[in-house]
Amino acid sequence: MADMPSSVDILEEGPREAFQIEPGPIATADKVALIDALSATGLKRIQVASFVNPKKVPGWADADAVVAGFAPAPGVAYQALYFNPQGLHRALAFRDRLTVVGSITLSASEAFSLRNLNRDRAGQLAAMREHVAVHREAGVPVTRLSIMASFGCNFSGDVPVRRVLDTVADGLAVADETGARIARLSLADSMGWETPVRTQALVGAVRERWPDLPLTLHLHDTRGMAIACAHVALKMGVASFDASVGGLGGCPFAAQPGAPGNIATEELVFLCEEMGIATGIDLDALIEAARLARRIVGHPLPSALVLGGGLAAMRRAAAGA
Repeated sequence: MADMPSSVDILEEGPREAFQIEPGPIATADKVALIDALSATGLKRIQVASFVNPKKVPGWADADAVVAGFAPAPGVAYQALYFNPQGLHRALAFRDRLTVVGSITLSASEAFSLRNLNRDRAGQLAAMREHVAVHREAGVPVTRLSIMASFGCNFSGDVPVRRVLDTVADGLAVADETGARIARLSLADSMGWETPVRTQALVGAVRERWPDLPLTLHLHDTRGMAIACAHVALKMGVASFDASVGGLGGCPFAAQPGAPGNIATEELVFLCEEMGIATGIDLDALIEAARLARRIVGHPLPSALVLGGGLAAMRRAAAGA
């Protein structure tokens, strides 16, 4: 088993995750306010918008206005999500504000891909070859390989570890064919199937086959297992996670309305701090950003720390008692 990391890298996806799925409407100014609050917490990477078809994702009809409106903080890399050349070119129009990098994205569940993208395995691979070519033509590096449905699928059930490994191999083959250099592999639990046992088995199998490929985990908290799985992954040496402030969001393609989103960023930071793993993030400021998110969306959020807070203040109070 690998040593625990001394520090972790967190991609904050809350703004993008939340406002693609909230019934809304959410005011542009509120979206900008949340991004600005997150920028002041010590987070180094924040996903701020989705450049997608507003007819399909009306919550991001104002993506251009949001990206133009937030105040970039020094040392923070801002990113946006997109799925096609039109979205890429919208992102490139804000290259002075956004860090634009490409990703090869495949699904380990063919049923998930067929339902949401109308692509079988061969169709996925063909689309990704074209996707990389578009990025290379635009001068955008493709450095990440993301595997959706790595832990299971609402439409086909458990996804065997072997199938995930085969899908990773497919993605790396596309990278080799197209000249992309993959610097990171993301294993995404798109629909909340992860458990600690599954996490240990999958991370272990991937590490055994590709020991030098850095891993990121994208954990949905659909069944309350995300923090337990993060604990397992940290003990196995995983040092990179996607997270969502307050637990905002959810997968709009999972046919599971109302399910929680990604692992709550503040819960992940709290866990890391209690394990002695540095995050560089001000937990109290992050909790306040989560409370702002709760006010903006107007409903409770899954994160326990939004209500309970951290332990630093209580420790200070106890020490002074």
